[in-house]
Amino acid sequence: MIELFLSPVFETAFSKIGIEIHEGQLFFERPKNAEHGDFATTIAMMLAKQEKKNPRAIAEQILANLPASEYIESVEIAGAGFLNIRCTPKLFQVALGSILEKGSSFGRITKGKGLKANVEYVSANPTGPLHPGHGRNIALGDTIASLLDWYGYDVTREYYFNNAGNQMNMLAKSIHARYCQLFDAEYPFPENGYNGLYIGELASTLQQQFGEAYKEENEQSLAICKQVGEEWAFAAIKKTLKTMNVHHDVYFNEDSLYTSGAIEKVIADLKERDFAYEQDGAVWFKSTLFGADKDRVIVKSSGEPTYRLPDIAYHINKLERGFDVVVDIFGADHIATVPDVISGVKALGFDSDKINAVIYQMVVFVRDGKLFKPSKRKGDAYTLDDLIEDTSADIVRYFFLMRSTNTQLEFDLSLAAEQSEKNPLFYLQYAHARICSLFEKVAQEGIDATPNADISVLKEVAEMELIKTLMRFPTIIEKASEQTEPQILCEYLRDVANGFHAFYHNCRIMGVESSLTQARLVLANATRTVLKNGFSILGVAAPERM
Repeated sequence: MIELFLSPVFETAFSKIGIEIHEGQLFFERPKNAEHGDFATTIAMMLAKQEKKNPRAIAEQILANLPASEYIESVEIAGAGFLNIRCTPKLFQVALGSILEKGSSFGRITKGKGLKANVEYVSANPTGPLHPGHGRNIALGDTIASLLDWYGYDVTREYYFNNAGNQMNMLAKSIHARYCQLFDAEYPFPENGYNGLYIGELASTLQQQFGEAYKEENEQSLAICKQVGEEWAFAAIKKTLKTMNVHHDVYFNEDSLYTSGAIEKVIADLKERDFAYEQDGAVWFKSTLFGADKDRVIVKSSGEPTYRLPDIAYHINKLERGFDVVVDIFGADHIATVPDVISGVKALGFDSDKINAVIYQMVVFVRDGKLFKPSKRKGDAYTLDDLIEDTSADIVRYFFLMRSTNTQLEFDLSLAAEQSEKNPLFYLQYAHARICSLFEKVAQEGIDATPNADISVLKEVAEMELIKTLMRFPTIIEKASEQTEPQILCEYLRDVANGFHAFYHNCRIMGVESSLTQARLVLANATRTVLKNGFSILGVAAPERM
């Protein structure tokens, strides 16, 4: 947001000097020491190599050519060429007014306007309920989709699944075996079969509905078992996603890539371009031409495709649907296949730079500082539903988002159970609830909370620091979107909450001069707006009472 006020002033100076700047070079940061000013820029140092000049000399040139601005009080050169900027009260007045005027849309930017983004996440095959580890994929994917929406993209949320592979066959055999065991306890259960209690429950449903009709293992009996299992699993998955406030626009079935001929076309096109060959009865992709350590099998000698082949066809399908950005959310177990898929897309002449694979590290659970493996008393697998029930949907989403995707995440169940400021989400939500409580009290006492108050009376350090923090919100959205890192937004909201609590404790809002009360209410309301907007992106609630 600060760029809206300061960039035009500096761009005028560059024009006078004859310096051309590129996108991303000019930005403004908060100085580590508040005494150095309100904002600072390192543009002089950024331009030193380009202009082949000493950065301080460039800074002096910029300073000498800066036009007067109603938003800038002074600019000083520091160190090797930092430009420290002090702003006028007018800038902060306009900024707070803009936050309140834009309300629920404050923070939205238009850099992605006119472009289409596809975010694929969850993508679990319908073989059973989601496990806790899926939670990180879900929270990351859904929040990244929201960030891209706020960035300006037309976003499609997509779920990719396969209901025709070996996993589904094993699901059918598992249900059928449990069904047969209802009539013969000695009936063998398949090795590596699905053992969840839901398998037995589905088998009981089959017995109640069809009696002994499907005891014989044949194509028909396995088909009905697969159908029952798939329908149950998808219903369970969608119910969990709904609990987490997640929806998808598209459910894409991998099987359609085979029925449409897309798989065969990829093989044929790779061979035609001399990027694939047959050896030992298998089809190999020449991935070494794209930097891999060895060529990769895409069709086994048995005729069964490896994961790489349908994934290549699927990503081509996305690009052919006109998406300008394709985001995949993958666990670390996919790290070896992603480069090969991207290379396959590139080999077939598509723009692989449009593909952004977000690889996140795995999750471990801790309780009371010790590693903990969640389990259910019944001995069944612990599911994502169980985790939500033991904590909350908000906690699950936020805890899976608050660490960088590049780090292993420790989900602290003891911390998640805390109903105090120790709990990072509770701390943020409490700030929002406290502001709502403040405005309830204001309404009860009949105090005028006009949004047009003169905020030039705000001079305390806590007040000014909070205003500057709120102004960063659009920049945070931009950064978190471009880096596909929701953690950036989580950390920023922590700064907002910190800033508000400091302001609330150090600056009396009621019982002071009315002009000061009104100005501080404007600041509190702007803070509430930013918190609520941030929560909406993260997919967590903005409670009015706690």
